[in-house]
Amino acid sequence: MEWIDEGFVLSARKHGEGDLVLSLLTREHGRHAGLVKGGAGRRSAGLYEPGNRLRAVWRARLSDHLGNFACESVAQSAAALLDEPLRLAALTSAAAVAEAALAEREPHPRAYDGFSALIEALVTSGDTIAWAVRYVQWELDLLAEIGFGLDLQHCAVTGETVGLAFVSPNTGRAVSEGAAEPFRERLLALPAFLSGGAADLPGISQGLALTGWFLERHAFRTVPPARARLVARFQRA
Repeated sequence: MEWIDEGFVLSARKHGEGDLVLSLLTREHGRHAGLVKGGAGRRSAGLYEPGNRLRAVWRARLSDHLGNFACESVAQSAAALLDEPLRLAALTSAAAVAEAALAEREPHPRAYDGFSALIEALVTSGDTIAWAVRYVQWELDLLAEIGFGLDLQHCAVTGETVGLAFVSPNTGRAVSEGAAEPFRERLLALPAFLSGGAADLPGISQGLALTGWFLERHAFRTVPPARARLVARFQRA
């Protein structure tokens, strides 16, 4: 068995003396793991950092085996963000969330394209708010990709498309300011930038809280530590 694809590094765990178990997010083969012989050596230093884009050849005797990766660099995004700790935290968080949320060996082209667009924003955007909005949108798209998309365009009670301010934690549907009055304390805040308004740091924190609620409920039992660190950074900011 053999295939060739490009993928983004999600994680790399040391295996034995000098090998790695590498997890990639690929376009055609989804989240896929494989063994990299000698991957923990000095020659490969920096190659297998989360977010780096690699050209990978995977080989195995049978399709259900772990198999081996042979990889070469396409783009080393992690190195480009070494002097940007908040952006690097977002990149590490996105990689950890993708690994925790996506089923292995199932193609998810929307998640792949979204991850690629997020990295592009992290590397090129001069505005923190711009890439942070892209990050929250990526998590929303990821929820949709795994079958738990949120309806943030219409009020679940009235059907209105204006004045949306909350989200039901049960249904994932938006609720307008007026319709939320009797039970607003039980609802999640809908940040303004997700309903046509401007984005700011408090809104980013609200967006992370919103996506985090549904990711915990539907995608993973325990929040990846990398995501918890990103949320804490925005809360301090």
